[in-house]
Amino acid sequence: MLAYLFVLLAIASRFLPHPDGWVQFTPLGTALLYFGARVPRKRMWIPLAAVIAVDVYMTEVIYAYPLKADHVVTWAWYAGVIVLGGALLGKHITPLRVVAGSLTASLAFFAVSNFAVWAVWNMYPRTMSGLATAYIAAIPFFRNQMLADLLLAGVLFTIGALVERREEKPAPGRIRAA
Repeated sequence: MLAYLFVLLAIASRFLPHPDGWVQFTPLGTALLYFGARVPRKRMWIPLAAVIAVDVYMTEVIYAYPLKADHVVTWAWYAGVIVLGGALLGKHITPLRVVAGSLTASLAFFAVSNFAVWAVWNMYPRTMSGLATAYIAAIPFFRNQMLADLLLAGVLFTIGALVERREEKPAPGRIRAA
């Protein structure tokens, strides 16, 4: 249940204003990573459908941009992060694996999203120099997203561990306070 709550909070946070300097400081990737680690893969369509619906709404209604192929890349990344959470973490959640999953998700998003922007939009020349410029221009956003992912992964997975520990049955002979 906590995984669903984290995804809902991450989706809701996308509608909040982000002050200058905090661009890309969002919990979405981390929430999807947590969801993948905690919920069976057969249910990955639930958060995936929700974030795609929100993307479509925000793109077309709030920002009045057209949907383009780069959105499909982002949606594939959403699915990939959920799968990564299950494959890397699953039942073997350790701090090192959480950091590895978080960094992998951040790096993958940086790589695929900026490549897609370069390939789809006319912001950069479609040359190797243009691709390099696209990646260089995205570094400040990447830094904030990577820091957000690492920080929020620590928070979400710690909350999850604390909730699990609280829900564990008491050892025989111990009385659990209500």
